[in-house]
Amino acid sequence: MHSAASVMTPHACVRRWRCRSVESERRNCRSCQRRRMEVTMTESSPPMRTWLAAPMDRDVSEAIERLRHAPDVKQIAVMPDVHLAADVCIGVVVATSHLIYPQAVGGDIGCGMLAVAFDLEAVSLEHPPTAEHVLRQIGRAVPARRRNRRATIALPIDIESIRLSHPSIEAIRRREGAIEFATVGSGNHFIELQADEAGRLWLMVHSGSRFIGQGIRDHHMARAEAVGSGLRVLDVRSEAGVAYLHDASWARRFADASRRAMASAVGDVLAAALGGRICWETAISTDHNHTSQEQHGGQELLVHRKGAMPAANGEAGVLPGSMGSASFHVEGRGCADALCSSAHGAGRILSRTAARQKITEASRRSAVCVQGHQSRASSATRIGQGDSRAAPDSQLQGRLTRIRSRRALGDGEGDVDPGRHRHPCVRSPNHSEQPQRGSGRRRYIA
Repeated sequence: MHSAASVMTPHACVRRWRCRSVESERRNCRSCQRRRMEVTMTESSPPMRTWLAAPMDRDVSEAIERLRHAPDVKQIAVMPDVHLAADVCIGVVVATSHLIYPQAVGGDIGCGMLAVAFDLEAVSLEHPPTAEHVLRQIGRAVPARRRNRRATIALPIDIESIRLSHPSIEAIRRREGAIEFATVGSGNHFIELQADEAGRLWLMVHSGSRFIGQGIRDHHMARAEAVGSGLRVLDVRSEAGVAYLHDASWARRFADASRRAMASAVGDVLAAALGGRICWETAISTDHNHTSQEQHGGQELLVHRKGAMPAANGEAGVLPGSMGSASFHVEGRGCADALCSSAHGAGRILSRTAARQKITEASRRSAVCVQGHQSRASSATRIGQGDSRAAPDSQLQGRLTRIRSRRALGDGEGDVDPGRHRHPCVRSPNHSEQPQRGSGRRRYIA
């Protein structure tokens, strides 16, 4: 049984539109010739599975329930690190058959993680003067926000040669691409030097498509059609839908190449300072904001991931912990109920606003970050993130490697035991190492 009530706000040129069926219906407004789409909400809802470290907040639950009743939604999976965000929560995976929800991807299209090892021991950074020198040089080599136009890095030819779908987005790419390529960005984006269980030095990078991704999202949102509850859609069978997928695919490639360029820059710094070499054969690259056409249950579906990592069977992934805690290299198990997805990080206990109100200046000062040669208080976003939500889930991820941030890069107490706050779907790591207290609080180059 379907509801007869339309979820669309009537256009200003029309007093009232009646919804004649549950199917999407397209009309042209005679006054402004603007194309419209009417849809109805359904009383039935698609299957949804959750993997939660704690009960969902009421706002999060209501937002997900609205999404469940949106048109063409076939399946939803909620990850352990779910938290509230505009329109669609972060940590949610949505599958549809033909409708694209740009808000279920977000503006930072292609945001993701890169982990890569060096042929160096992590103890090579134990000497404080050496660590400080390396940090300063990394801060100069990898800007936080923008590059000087005289110090830009050329985009890879396979990315530069692709044109985006509209001149307005092309203009953003020409204006912002060169100066934002291979830059970290704001918020919880970071670069971190880490040690694995064998003492090998690793690099972890978290960054996205920067302003270009937001420009792509905004451009296509303006052309998408409202379906109620603040959501807008594009039909994959239309020119507008094809254009979005093309531009979003480009943004993912841009973001991945940007992370690799940052890693190369860090590798150059370490080579000059310590004589080390970056080992690209160890690289693990994954992104957690995208739309992907995938086969699930014998159906071709559009899988939207917003703050959720792909975790197909055997697929390598990177699960960053909260500041000062362990991170993990994991392997997917291909859980069908989760749409072959997993958590993408530690999650957020506090919103940015709540963190600013609750966390004292003294607390912020206790977690020092580095931006080039300047020290600053760490982002409230990172401080407000929860460790337990980063614990690997045995249904979603299999084999894992524990990675620790290095003391040479910061101060304060360190690792968290990933098995300490387990929920039933989470198992302890497959080794007996106990948490190493004092192993280091992160110092970000961001």
